[in-house]
Amino acid sequence: MTLIVKKAVQDYAKMKNLQVSGDFYDALDKKVEMLLDKAAKRTTENKRKTLKSYDL
Repeated sequence: MTLIVKKAVQDYAKMKNLQVSGDFYDALDKKVEMLLDKAAKRTTENKRKTLKSYDL
């Protein structure tokens, strides 16, 4: 499952006068997935069903 929007990443990079390599998107997607997994685990452990900013 893709979690990031490539165009948004490209726009950000362009704003910073940078380019994005093809493999960067997969690596970023994996990092985002790891963050979400940790947040989901914390949410569940606290007997909640709503992800909150402090779960990150």
